[in-house]
Amino acid sequence: MMLVSRRAMLAATGGVALGLGLAGRVRAAGPTFALVTINQQALFFNQMNAGAQAAAKAAGAELVIFNANDVPANQNNAIETYIQQKVHGIIVVAIDVNGVVPAVAAAAAAGIPVVAVDAILPPGPQKAQIGVDNAKAGQAIGEYFVDYVQKSAGGKAKIGIVGALNSFIQNIRQKGFEDVVKGKPGITIAQVVDGRNIQDNAMTAAETLLTGNPDLTALYATGEPALLGAIAAVESQGKQNSVKVFGWDLTAQAIKGIDAGYVVAVVQQDPSGEGSAALNALVALNKGQTVEKIINVPITIVTKANVEPYRAVFK
Repeated sequence: MMLVSRRAMLAATGGVALGLGLAGRVRAAGPTFALVTINQQALFFNQMNAGAQAAAKAAGAELVIFNANDVPANQNNAIETYIQQKVHGIIVVAIDVNGVVPAVAAAAAAGIPVVAVDAILPPGPQKAQIGVDNAKAGQAIGEYFVDYVQKSAGGKAKIGIVGALNSFIQNIRQKGFEDVVKGKPGITIAQVVDGRNIQDNAMTAAETLLTGNPDLTALYATGEPALLGAIAAVESQGKQNSVKVFGWDLTAQAIKGIDAGYVVAVVQQDPSGEGSAALNALVALNKGQTVEKIINVPITIVTKANVEPYRAVFK
């Protein structure tokens, strides 16, 4: 495919305009980096973008952002275009961690460093993997849930899981949680439903889960769309007094649920910090420095006890 036609495709699928015109104009004084993200619907990714943009500004670099609109092939095509435009480095938040590998390899072969954020890529030429240790964080929220059941739920709970089975990273969060919870006295896992990382789908799946299990007492959601869908389902069925929600990624709706008492605990990542760490890694690599292969950004389990500082962020 010629570059001109690929540009047209990128524009049609949501590429940020700044990311499409590098070859046709004078470059900025500093390096130009590209961030290939999943979508711009989830607040998580927008916060990551903001962190990367702030770090780029501080470093005197330019950052261009491509929105793949949840389509894996768009990410590969965007990376190919950025290779031809000779950017100085690429950040990728992969949709398909295996499918993006050829594009990452092509960038590395062209001498363009790639760092992966959030979604964990298979071993390859990427210079760094930045994000949360999702297995350990899944275990941590699982341990919190088990403790909650023992101390605040009479030692018994039946929990359903709202996952995203098309998301490698959310499957890791699900497994980490299940590894802790399975077999614990008094706790039953009803079933796992697939929200496909889309809020409306997650709401429908969660409603089906609640309807099919009228004795359900808890939900665990593995990501922002799943958590929003779970919250909406609990509210639509009027089960705020009988079903407690645990999950990932704060939003204004999640904070309202915490205040109301039916959202108990939410794993909060630092997406802005992840974006900043990814950009800073590319800056260091551009200067010929080395970076750690794995850069973990800490998580916080947000509850009613520590939610206050987050209110200003999620208005």
